[in-house]
Amino acid sequence: MSPLTIASRDAATGPVLELTGDLDYATAPELRKALDSLTLTSGQLLVLDLAGLDYCDSSGITTLLAARNLTIQQNSHLALAAVPDNTARILHIVGLDQIFTLHPDTSTATHPRSAAS
Repeated sequence: MSPLTIASRDAATGPVLELTGDLDYATAPELRKALDSLTLTSGQLLVLDLAGLDYCDSSGITTLLAARNLTIQQNSHLALAAVPDNTARILHIVGLDQIFTLHPDTSTATHPRSAAS
């Protein structure tokens, strides 16, 4: 079990949260806290960079959905970048790959043309 690390940075399109470690029952509240501290302006894009994610359980998936709900409430957008294969497989099985905007990496997600999609 790896502790969750959340690094935040700003991109031209909005905030980027880089997640490293395990996103599970024990660590999901850390991401929720980070999300709650964000103030998004209308039209901004929140990117969750999952390149360093080692593991994601149902609590993690629920927190990703909470991030999506937050962006909808704040009239902004969410993209998941660099989703690991095991997590992408879960998203596909439960149909959430149709709900989330997925990008191969953060630079693609934050490119102005990609961000608008």
